[in-house]
Amino acid sequence: MPMPTGSTAAARQPVSDIWAVAPLLAVTVVWGSTFVVVQDVVRTVPVFDFLGLRFGIATLLMLLIRPRSVLALPRIQVQRGITLGLVLGGGYVLQTVGLKYASATVAGFITGLFVVFTPIVAWLFLRTRIERAAWIGVLIATFGLALLSLNGWSVGRGEVLTLGCAALYAVHIVGLGQWSRREDAYGLAVVQLGTVSIVCTAIGALNGFVLPSRSSTWVAVVFLAVFATAVAFFVQTWAQAHLSATRTAVVMTMEPVFATVFAVLFAGEQLTVRIITGAACVLAAMYLVELGPRHAADATIERLEV
Repeated sequence: MPMPTGSTAAARQPVSDIWAVAPLLAVTVVWGSTFVVVQDVVRTVPVFDFLGLRFGIATLLMLLIRPRSVLALPRIQVQRGITLGLVLGGGYVLQTVGLKYASATVAGFITGLFVVFTPIVAWLFLRTRIERAAWIGVLIATFGLALLSLNGWSVGRGEVLTLGCAALYAVHIVGLGQWSRREDAYGLAVVQLGTVSIVCTAIGALNGFVLPSRSSTWVAVVFLAVFATAVAFFVQTWAQAHLSATRTAVVMTMEPVFATVFAVLFAGEQLTVRIITGAACVLAAMYLVELGPRHAADATIERLEV
């Protein structure tokens, strides 16, 4: 689910690509690990309580660093930030609940379909023409999704929820592309994260807000809030000042790959030929869409999985 920085090739600083790619790749490693970490946390902490806590910590950290970032926003940008935050929060809720029923490997690759969905959403809302490469990518991704999700002739609940998450991430990306401006990107990010935290905390409080009861769970929540949210935002924003949007997105397609690595190493998941084939199809579709011809309206494929 990244923030557009509004940078152009002319504005990028003369930094060697490797110094921009390396930290961005490190961020995808962190994001890949979150699928396994989140699965463990939601076994003991309700989904809305966990998300309210995670995004609340990240919001406070970002406000401590730049306390006037939200006050400097025009009212219209605050309203847009709230709208985008609601969409983003919906995506995170679907993804987190989905992880209760789907494996981390499958969830990682299905979430990555936001890359494929984005040009379709741009066409639906902005009437942006879909290139042939995008249509081919959709077909390949659909085949891969079927291999990942179908159990006989039925589709798993977790896979359906995660697919909805990917669709909402795509809506979020298109909205960011239309509304985010370089000068207020930070404040807009804070509003979005704060919106997710407030809404999830309010819903969680209806049944009594539950805090983690184990120190290991607290460590996981703080890791997700600080490193997979706030720190990742800073790293990505800096990297995108030096890399093209397309190259950034291609690097970020490594996230589901790392999700698989962590799931196999630490969650004991088994890789079958069906899952490997489906994952390869999804990854191929993501690369095809990213490297194909694109219009300016959907050229910035980014996620606010910060």
